[in-house]
Amino acid sequence: MAERAGAAAAPRSLRRFLEPRSHPRTGEVCELCGAPLADKHSHVASVESRSLLCACRPCYLLFTLEGAARGKFRAVPERYVFASGLVMAERHWDGLQIPVDIAFFFFNSSIGRTVAFYPSPAGATQSQLPLETWDELVKENPVLAGLAADVEALLVSKGRDGFECYVVPIDACYELVGLIRRYWKGFDGGEEAWRAMHGFFTGLRERCGEARGGSTSWPS
Repeated sequence: MAERAGAAAAPRSLRRFLEPRSHPRTGEVCELCGAPLADKHSHVASVESRSLLCACRPCYLLFTLEGAARGKFRAVPERYVFASGLVMAERHWDGLQIPVDIAFFFFNSSIGRTVAFYPSPAGATQSQLPLETWDELVKENPVLAGLAADVEALLVSKGRDGFECYVVPIDACYELVGLIRRYWKGFDGGEEAWRAMHGFFTGLRERCGEARGGSTSWPS
């Protein structure tokens, strides 16, 4: 009853985001208002369901405002940062208990803590993240405290030459998860899967600015 009253009292521009939809829309349209979308478009994250919604530009901008729709939806940022100076070592990785060489980390406001996921052939798999290790990493890299909750992640790729660290929108992480789930075959993934991952990280580097780990904020 309180939920219905809250929706009725909301501003007209927000009312449609607080009321349940009678049926899902399909195709390249905004999942919030139904407007047509271009192939490249923005996303809005549902904080409660952890799902992404395709959004037109006006709807996207609406949810860049703090507290829009009582914080149930948040616009996914559009910045990509190559954090070349981030302090990440084997001891951190071992302490984070990630069983593979790629993982992403973000603050989940629903449970009030940072969580870790890694891509797998079955989809995104959550790892039990030791908070003390993450806290140590943030202490050594204060810039990590500036990640936008729920919608921005630290994506880490471990290679022969060390770690590559990126700050990316959460939809980029799910794009990587989707590629691995789609193309991975057998035990080692197969040539097609590795080619898809190589293409993903090549594109990622092209989009990135650069930030140093000792900084206190990311470039906008």
